[in-house]
Amino acid sequence: MKRKDKEMKKLFALLMVAGLILSLAACAPAAEPAAAEPAADEPAAEEAAAEEPAEDPYEALIGFAMPTHSDESWLKHKTYMQGYLEEMGYKNFDEQWAEDVVADQVSQIENMVTKGVDVLVVAAVDGNALSDVLAKAAEQGTKVVAYDRLIMNTPHVDAYVTGDNFGVGEKEAQYIVDKLGVEDGNGPFNIEIFAGSMDDNNSFFFYDGAMSVLQPYIDDGTFIVKSGQTAVEKVAIQQWDAAVAQSRMDNLLTAYYADGTLVDAILSPYDGLSIGIISSLKNVGYGAEDQPLPIVTGQDAEVATVISIVKGEQAQTVWKDFRESAKGGAALVDALVQGTELPTNDIDTYNNGVKQVPSFLYPVKSVDIDNYMELFDTGFYNKDDDMWADIFD
Repeated sequence: MKRKDKEMKKLFALLMVAGLILSLAACAPAAEPAAAEPAADEPAAEEAAAEEPAEDPYEALIGFAMPTHSDESWLKHKTYMQGYLEEMGYKNFDEQWAEDVVADQVSQIENMVTKGVDVLVVAAVDGNALSDVLAKAAEQGTKVVAYDRLIMNTPHVDAYVTGDNFGVGEKEAQYIVDKLGVEDGNGPFNIEIFAGSMDDNNSFFFYDGAMSVLQPYIDDGTFIVKSGQTAVEKVAIQQWDAAVAQSRMDNLLTAYYADGTLVDAILSPYDGLSIGIISSLKNVGYGAEDQPLPIVTGQDAEVATVISIVKGEQAQTVWKDFRESAKGGAALVDALVQGTELPTNDIDTYNNGVKQVPSFLYPVKSVDIDNYMELFDTGFYNKDDDMWADIFD
């Protein structure tokens, strides 16, 4: 009986151990299935991602929204800038010319944004008319460089490139002061003043720069403005139109100088206006040996103006070397594409009504009969070109 009891206890112990082992096995987590090997012709996802080529920034689409073909300076600006971008390696460009029609420029910008333009270079026809279209561009991630003319009342301007616009006006006015010998006590002199288009923010900088020099001499009677027209809104020429400038000069001569009084100087901010002003003056006898042309200033050193200076007609122009602005603009575009720091040199001067626009400013130089050869010596113009045949024959 005792032996039988021992055997029963042993059997019971064995059953308990077996049950415990089965219980532990049931509670253990299931083994992870082995990872499936990719098929020989189906590479792993991470391998495919590693082999996918990175996006090439030099494939970016660069758009130019330019105001008009009729002004040779705009053609030079665009040609130089695209050339510098091509040297950097950029390949894709779109250019649109609005021919000074605001609605056309808005439509052209919209079209370029639809095409997926990455950076827009905008020389505005009207700097106050682009807020809405640039908001649409920003929604698409398009960056914007305002070129020469500041775009107003929008946060969607990333950078600005221009010359020293206040300095342009200063140099034009100082040239008049120096050539008339005002600081030597000469005077009084009759002077008339012209300004640029009211829809171009630069016009106010040119005007303010000029008046910072002229106004003290107007106040003390050294300069007499016979027309009495000195306020910018009175002397502005809409859209920088030479025909409008000529018409205004015609009216001034008829109304204030018909008694034989001579005008001694004309403050003109731009060569295109200067040509119209000089035409008006010549039509009433200025430019003859006994009635020389007054001092007429200008800006941009355009071909027709340089020829006029050599012929003794226009006295002076302010040279803005478009190569410098184009280099600056190209560097800004490149930085915006690459996501690097903007190469600006001014963050204080230009406020567009919404923001301080980081800017690249380049220097300007006064040019007249004494130093016009610098335009050729520096390679800005080539004297062997046919347009200069009358000068260098």
